[in-house]
This record gives sequence, C-alpha cells and structure tokens, in this order.
Amino acid sequence: MVKRANIDPTLIDVKLLQMFDLLYATQSVTRTAEELGQSQPTISIWLGQMRKRLRDPLFVRTPEGMQPTPQADNLIGTAREILESLRRLSASEPTFSPATAQRRFRICMTDASHVTLLPQLLAHVRATAPLVRLEAARIDASTAKALQSGEADLAVGYIPWLESGIYQQTLYPQDWVCLANARHPRIGKSLSVAQFEDEAHISVVSGTGYQLMDATIASRRIKRRVQLELPSFLGLGAIVSTTDLIVTLPRHIGETLAKSNDLNVYPCPFPIPAFTVKQHWHERYHHDTGNKWLRGVCAALFRQSTVRGAINWQANAKPGKPRASRPTRQSGAQS
Repeated sequence: MVKRANIDPTLIDVKLLQMFDLLYATQSVTRTAEELGQSQPTISIWLGQMRKRLRDPLFVRTPEGMQPTPQADNLIGTAREILESLRRLSASEPTFSPATAQRRFRICMTDASHVTLLPQLLAHVRATAPLVRLEAARIDASTAKALQSGEADLAVGYIPWLESGIYQQTLYPQDWVCLANARHPRIGKSLSVAQFEDEAHISVVSGTGYQLMDATIASRRIKRRVQLELPSFLGLGAIVSTTDLIVTLPRHIGETLAKSNDLNVYPCPFPIPAFTVKQHWHERYHHDTGNKWLRGVCAALFRQSTVRGAINWQANAKPGKPRASRPTRQSGAQS
C-alpha cells in the first residue's frame, strides 16, 4: 500500500502571504480587500489567522493606517521572496531552442531507415540544431520500455506490438517492390509471377514487415528459390547490381537502393499487404518540448498520405480523398 504524504499544517497558506504583502504595502484593510477581491471582514479573519500562527500582532491600527510591527518588518522580505518564487513557478514554461540546445535524442529504427530516413533527418538537424546529437537504436522487444523510461525518445517504423501508453502518428504507407540488375539477362520492362518463381532470390530477414511478405508467399503458394539470405540491407544494393539475383522489399528502401546502385524497380507481381510507418512516443514525454520538436521535424520531413507509384490491387476500388493523420494514443497491438 502506498503511504500518502501528510500535508505540513505549519505551512502558511499562499493567500495569507498575499494579504500580508498587500497590507504591508497599502497599510489599509480596505484597499487590501479591494486588491484581492475579498470583503473587509475576510481580510480581518485572514489577518487574525496570521497573527495566531506567527504569535505577533503584525499590524497595529494608527491614524496613519495599519503600521507594521518589527516582526512584520523582519518577515516581509522572506514573504515576498516566496511569492516571487511561486510566480516564477506558475509562469515557467519549458522551452526548446534548436539553435542552442545541447541534447541527445535516441531514435529506435530499422536498418532500412538508416538508409532512407536518417540521412535526411541528420542533414536537417545539423542545419537547424547543430549542438543536438542523434543516436540510432534497434527496434526490438525492449522498445516500449525504452520509450517509457526515456532511454529512447522516438521509435519510427512498423511496430504493431507496442503497448498502452504509447502515442503514434502516421508518417507514410509502404507497399512492396522487387529489385533487379538493370542489365538482368532475363527480366526486361516487367516482372511476372512466373519470372518471380524462376529467378533466384535474396532474402533479407530484417525489418518488422518481413513477416507480412513471408506469410503472403506461403499462403499464395508462390515458389521463391532463395540463394542468399542476409540479416540486413547492408551491401544489398551492391549484390543485386553485380548478380542476376532479385529481391523483394518495401518500396521506400527499394527505390532508395535502386537510385544509388543502377537497379530496376518492379511492382511486386502479386499483392502483399501494405503497412504503415509511424512514429511512436510515450505519454510521459508527450508535452516535453524537445520531444515535440523532434516529432515535428520527422512529421515535416516524412509525412505523406499515399504510396508513390503503388499499384491498386483492388480492381474495383474507387479513389478517395486521403484522410489526414493525427497523433493518436495507441491502446494495444495493431495490425
């Protein structure tokens, strides 16, 4: 059982300190009551409470007004310091100034995001917040705890298992593409299911969407002859550009690798469920100004409502207006 902290009965109420300060300055019960929006009897009652608490008359009525006693003269400085501290506490609003901030931000992301998102994010941060340090961390089973403890500030990716207390904001949707050498001896301008099954593949067991692709291939009974299995996307572009192997992967990383390695990008010849990349943060840091700044940067750089170049596999689907994505609180696992 949690023991409730006791309130110290010897502490003086703030309203009494305010009354004491005004009465010392005005030397008038009437003016003090007007300033505080109270009646004169109320001020008299409050003054009686302070007299009893401090065991001193504090003010004596004279023809010139309510004159302070030596004890009141001794206490007025302390009372005003306390009131000023309370005013600063009430008015304080934490700020984050990117230009001068010296802070480390830790972002959990996949190794694909190291290629697709991190360079652009780093360039922006270096230009606008030169003293800020970025650190990339893995997405794994401990990500939720890292967000809760503050060990990590954000998690960016497809992370359907995050627990309650996590906020999320959609950044962009992802579909699937295939990459092949631009000089592939057997694949031309398009890639068919038959060609997909005939060619040798690279399997990249990285990223949180990998299970979607594997499950689809198994459920549709599509043959995929894997000749090389990689734990990450490191070196993938160079391998595809120097062999006749093909690879299936999310569009964002696929198009990025294709641009830098002279590869052809093909729509996946069969539908694999798309997924959504989001940024996630814990409710403890929802109002943290630095965290809000970082989230705003990611949203400004990466948010988009549709997949560029994606194929609509629903033949009868009608186009509609994309819905704006807003930060929402994540109450449990999502698919």
